Amino acid sequence: MAIYFAVEAGAMNEAWLWAIVILTISLSGIIAVNLWQKQYQQKIQGNSFGRVEAHEPVNGRGRRAAPPQIVPIAKPSFPQLEQGLLVDIQKQLTNFTLDTAFTVQQETLGLLGGSGSGKSMTLRCIAGVETPTKGRIVLNGHTLFDSEQRINIPSHQRKVSLVFQHYALFPHMTVTQNIAFGLQQLPKAIRSQRINQQLARLQLQGLGDRYPHQLSGGQQQRVALARAFATEPEALLLDEPFSALDTYLRSQVERQLVETLLTYSGVTLFVTHNLEEAYRVCEKLMVMSGGKPIAFDSKHRVFEHPRTLRVAQLTGCKNFSRAVSVSTNTIKAIDWGVILSVVEAIPKNLSDIGIRAHQVKLMPQPDPSLTNLFPCWLASTSETPHRMSLFLKLNAKPQGSEDYHVQAEVFKKKWHSIKESPFPWYVQFDPLRLILLV
Repeated sequence: MAIYFAVEAGAMNEAWLWAIVILTISLSGIIAVNLWQKQYQQKIQGNSFGRVEAHEPVNGRGRRAAPPQIVPIAKPSFPQLEQGLLVDIQKQLTNFTLDTAFTVQQETLGLLGGSGSGKSMTLRCIAGVETPTKGRIVLNGHTLFDSEQRINIPSHQRKVSLVFQHYALFPHMTVTQNIAFGLQQLPKAIRSQRINQQLARLQLQGLGDRYPHQLSGGQQQRVALARAFATEPEALLLDEPFSALDTYLRSQVERQLVETLLTYSGVTLFVTHNLEEAYRVCEKLMVMSGGKPIAFDSKHRVFEHPRTLRVAQLTGCKNFSRAVSVSTNTIKAIDWGVILSVVEAIPKNLSDIGIRAHQVKLMPQPDPSLTNLFPCWLASTSETPHRMSLFLKLNAKPQGSEDYHVQAEVFKKKWHSIKESPFPWYVQFDPLRLILLV
């Protein structure tokens, strides 16, 4: 206001004086804040911190009332990697402590877990958007972060591309300009070649002059992917890249991404809540809970042989019962009230048994040749476009829609063939499909 009134009065010298005073105060404030932030980060990195255990609640019939125990996998010690990504970090957050360690080579690793389990924060630390409290991050032999050596490479120098779920395109730039955003240091000819390569790679030909608001959601996400690939990153971080898309676009962009990753030679980390999506896109899976990895293996082993109740839940298993060993190959499912034969060796610290809903076999008549066969009655149903979810009570009639033991999922054709059959129906728990949990 002082500058405005001085200019209106024609006192230009006074106006310049006020402008200089304001600039001086602003710059002093910026310098002071930067110095304080550096001192604060050094203080945090120099101090140890307490660990916070975080548990996610479990609800539903046939499961324990108390939350399942989160069992982190053993934290390995890593040598210096010449190729691939090494992450061994801790970050103190408001609700829990992120404490994760893993290595991944030139492949696609999927990160599964509930909301707030630390998946996205892990990606943000790798990209340099967030700073871990302690630990180290190494990519292809180059240290990106090391708290002991006080190394923290700025995000724009890390050769890492992070793709968000909401595109994060610049609305005032065309598709070509968005893709070229990280290529300003390259000669014009090489920059143009990279842009054209990515336009063709992600089927965006003819859209280079359009702005984001002129594109569909699927096209915008492909532009975000093209911008990420254009810088030729050594690590590609995908944070739920399809979650803002409808089902049809999601399928299209997913197929395009899978094809593109076939020719990508770097490390890919893929965060998603969609189990089927993770299975289709990724080669390995890491399951996180409470800020810690609780499973790390090939996608086949993680889904087929989850080690703990929490891992089984996060990979989509819906049927659980507390269990105790009866003999070397039989188990009592306490919550289901049945004795089950098993093939897998029974662990000494067995706590639960589970079976996936689509692996529960349902039939109108008993088959004497089958083991683990029990009469059942229908408590309620739930319908999807292609499947029926059947909530079944074993060995007795249900007292209401919530009085059930297990959930079975069958295709509509199977449902139509059995729904008119008189009760009891029969369920079979295949010994090969039973999951023993500790």
